[in-house]
Amino acid sequence: MTIKNIFQGRRAVLAVGAALAFGALPVHAQNAAQNTVQIKHASGTTAVPANPKKVIVLDATTLDNLSALDVNAAGGPVAGVPTMSTTARPLPRHLARYNSAPKMGTLFEPDYEKIHGAKPDLIIVGGRSQAKYAQLAKIAPTIDLTPDRSNLVASAKNNVNTLAGLFGKQARAKELNDKLDSSIAALKTQAANAGTGLIVLTTGGKMSAYGPGSRFGVLHDTFGIKPAVAKLDTSNHGQAISFEFIQKTNPDWLFVIDRDAAIGREGTAAAKFLDNELVRQSNAWKNKRVVYLDGLNWYTLGGAGITALQENVDQLARALTSAGR
Repeated sequence: MTIKNIFQGRRAVLAVGAALAFGALPVHAQNAAQNTVQIKHASGTTAVPANPKKVIVLDATTLDNLSALDVNAAGGPVAGVPTMSTTARPLPRHLARYNSAPKMGTLFEPDYEKIHGAKPDLIIVGGRSQAKYAQLAKIAPTIDLTPDRSNLVASAKNNVNTLAGLFGKQARAKELNDKLDSSIAALKTQAANAGTGLIVLTTGGKMSAYGPGSRFGVLHDTFGIKPAVAKLDTSNHGQAISFEFIQKTNPDWLFVIDRDAAIGREGTAAAKFLDNELVRQSNAWKNKRVVYLDGLNWYTLGGAGITALQENVDQLARALTSAGR
């Protein structure tokens, strides 16, 4: 090493020390001075402070996982959360511990000024907030925990493990993941002889159907319910259908998500909307095998949080068990 390099190195160290003394060191530079871990996520790989003390979470599914891992808001690392809509509705029931956390915008539109002012160690996005990743990453280290819909359960478990590693909750993560695996295995055994199923979403007086490979395709792809229709539009909005479609498809089971109820919007309840002459001719209706799924878990949380997944599996298992009696 030359004398010139030695003096340059000493000047760099002194500059960092001075910046720290006067609070002028940028967030990214501060993080570089700490112990960090490399986190691989949906939008890349990011160096994240080990055991971050102040975290902004802009993803309801991540809040689901943090809640299940018992990472609290009050006095804990979760320093900011989104509102669930522009009407500032509270978070879903099992995320109530985070309702008192400062609000940092919505799932779709983060409040960048508030987030910057909070000086977080880490920002977490996912799902509806994924599109804002690049802009948020300019403020602080940011990871994207958007689940992989093509392998939802494995992706969800991986996200739980990622968070558990950051907050020292590995034992709890193993407990949650093992329970989910066991429950899914039991559900698949039940589903093998349950007949065919069709999952529909109702909203605003209309409805769409979803099949394998879709946003709600885990019902078929992982949980083992045989699809009443092999191929449906796999776009995010599903395939628009009519009451006649249900009559002709004639599923043994009808699984229903009431979107209006899930987002708190007034509208015709799914049970009333579907109660018509054509739907009543289906095997599902005649045999009382219409299951109204938990809209908060399936739609609002996207069915990808560990709590939402477990509750969804448990609800389906109860429905299939009840039908077999």
